[in-house]
Amino acid sequence: MAVMDPRGRKVKILATVGPASRSPEMLEKLFRAGADAFRVNMSHGDHATHAETIASIRAMERKLGRPVTILCDLQGPKLRVGTFKEGRAVIRHSGHFTLDRNPEPGDENRVCLPHPELFGILQKGQRLLIDDGKLRLRVIRADANEILCSAEVGGVISDRKGVNVPDAVVPVPALTEKDRRDLSFAVEQGADWIALSFVQRPEDVAEARRLMGGYGSLMAKIEKPAAIGRLDEIIELSDGIMVARGDLGVELNPEEVPPLQKRIVEGARRQGKPVVVATQMLESMIESPTPTRAEVSDVANAVYDGADAVMLSAETAAGAWPEEAVTIMHRIAAQVEADPGYAARVHFIETTPDPTTADALAEASASIARALPISGIIVFTGSGSTARRVARERPGVPMLVLTPSAKTARKLGLLWGAHAVSTKDIGSFEEMIAKGKRMALRHGFGVAGSKLIALAGVPFGTPGATNLLHVVTLSGDELSRYNERQA
Repeated sequence: MAVMDPRGRKVKILATVGPASRSPEMLEKLFRAGADAFRVNMSHGDHATHAETIASIRAMERKLGRPVTILCDLQGPKLRVGTFKEGRAVIRHSGHFTLDRNPEPGDENRVCLPHPELFGILQKGQRLLIDDGKLRLRVIRADANEILCSAEVGGVISDRKGVNVPDAVVPVPALTEKDRRDLSFAVEQGADWIALSFVQRPEDVAEARRLMGGYGSLMAKIEKPAAIGRLDEIIELSDGIMVARGDLGVELNPEEVPPLQKRIVEGARRQGKPVVVATQMLESMIESPTPTRAEVSDVANAVYDGADAVMLSAETAAGAWPEEAVTIMHRIAAQVEADPGYAARVHFIETTPDPTTADALAEASASIARALPISGIIVFTGSGSTARRVARERPGVPMLVLTPSAKTARKLGLLWGAHAVSTKDIGSFEEMIAKGKRMALRHGFGVAGSKLIALAGVPFGTPGATNLLHVVTLSGDELSRYNERQA
């Protein structure tokens, strides 16, 4: 049976697929519980497993009659230490520890750092964070072969633990050889979004876009402090942004992350690009059937800020309660959006329209929806750009997006307020009005007497030509004819 009704909320839910959720049965449960999009994490698993997951999602999409969004998340360059003689060692607190280019197994005094590019850039006073920041080293002296450090926070270090370098732009490409293989795989599999990890510069985004060859949409993950200095440029070159709070929280002090989250969300919203808030949103639900109050507030704050989507990571990928995690996230979002104060809070950002007809009409549609009892906004689009413009205004009514492109319908699964439907193209104004009304009734966007706004471009089928805004009213006769066809 096709899933027709809108979710009843505007923010989207992105659920990560993993061992706990990749079965066809669990994927359908997550979708019915409220997941709008699924993240395939290329850091884990092989291509055969990922291909099977993507095939299961597409099969569910056909079964349920709704476009389903797939995001493939590239691993990015991971810096790691080498190995130890006994598999592990203890770095003494306040003691000295050396990272060098000697491939011999390490001990409590030294270990190999198999990344020669780091030896030429690190300077006295800069930090090295190991194992997600559990160990903190401060550089005393660095040359071409050794980096002598003082351990500000010591502890146990073991084989191949990750290294973060927060105080320098690391001269490594955002795309490793593995990422290039994974990106090619994602394109072949028809992924709707590809997420680029550890973006530091706009050039990283440009390189990934070149390799994508015009296919799919590119999401830049903001998880390096270096990216903040060039945030607006990165947003401009990307199709969407992810606030990746995991590594961002490792490389920054914890208290620095919340204001940066708001700044990134605000920057993406100003440019009308979808923005996802990710990592540890309902972390305790990996093991517990209920979240903490702090986690509920965290999700709620992201919704109040107007994020396009909120993401579940290990909660759905490997947790014991994947369906419950999606259900609770859906309930939090719906409750926030039902708050009478939500509209005022979500509009704390002023989004100035560009001097184009399409932007002016998108802004006008939101204004009309505030002035009249409008039930919804119907957007006819080929590329999705008109829907993105309308979503930037955060209108107080839902948006029904009608597009002849299945790819566009899927891509919009991460766009605030968009209920996308893939349908045949229109050829005339009369056909536009008739189809808009019919689809509004079918998808629960109105009843007899409801007013709706229709946005489209004339001549029809011309990309980027949005130049028409029309207010329509659903009549009782139309509702009767629709009910007769459904009987």
